[in-house]
Amino acid sequence: MAGGNGRGGPVPPGPGRYGPDGPRADTRGILDAAELFSRVRFRRRPAADALRPYVEHYWLIDWELEEPYVSQLVPHPSVNLVFHRYGGEPPAAEVAGVGLGLFSITLRETGRVCGVQFRPGGFRPFLPARGGTPGQGDVAALTGRSLPFPEVFPDAGEGAAARVVPPEEEDERVAALDSLLLRFGPSPDPAAERAMALAHRVRTDRGITRVEQLAREGGLSVRALQRLFASCVGVSPKWVILRYRIHEALEAAGSQRATDWARLAAELGYSDQAHLVRDFTRTVGLPPTDYARAVARAAAGSPGPPAG
Repeated sequence: MAGGNGRGGPVPPGPGRYGPDGPRADTRGILDAAELFSRVRFRRRPAADALRPYVEHYWLIDWELEEPYVSQLVPHPSVNLVFHRYGGEPPAAEVAGVGLGLFSITLRETGRVCGVQFRPGGFRPFLPARGGTPGQGDVAALTGRSLPFPEVFPDAGEGAAARVVPPEEEDERVAALDSLLLRFGPSPDPAAERAMALAHRVRTDRGITRVEQLAREGGLSVRALQRLFASCVGVSPKWVILRYRIHEALEAAGSQRATDWARLAAELGYSDQAHLVRDFTRTVGLPPTDYARAVARAAAGSPGPPAG
């Protein structure tokens, strides 16, 4: 993939990832997004130009709640840096690898989070290996784990969260994130560029339903593709394909429109509707029709069990 950001890195994979109004506005992966947004102040902000090929967006959340609220998410195949302050606790930071299951967190009282969502494969150019060289770490070592920020970036010291979280001006928080990331990279990484491009293809092309297809598109053997995704994305290409298809199904179930599940299953590459329902239920905790009804009840203001 061609370079083009002045730092030897790639251009963003695919046109139009940032529209004229900034980062994407969809809610894929967020369970009952409307309910979440009614309780917290949620924004997405773009990273600095030199970081955009690698960073999907920054996500900023602030809340003041009278009662606890459980937020749930079906994670993207992405690494996140999370800087947070809960209640009166001091600011802290962690590196969250790709989450394999449903993510759930209970928000209480007051808090603030400043997060960085990397593109699938986009964290690798920042990740130091054991010797400390950026861009040589193994992303798979983070999968399913959250580690303290200084443990992954020893040179950052303990003060990173204290620089990012406290400023009241949102632009200052974004600038602090830009400054921090530019300090640690990105390092040129052709393997990560290739992985980002292929993961983006999976995300945007429903026709990619099998690992063999993706390997042919990338000019790789299946085994080479698996190694590439393990080291750069942190999960297998099959997992990425399935996760993005679940996001598609989740979006359909939450749309409050009638959905032909058999047809959608075929479009997403499932052998039959039952296979889609099993994957959806295992990931989300509810069958798609039950989830759709829960979303409809919430939208109508009727009481009902929370999705997931």
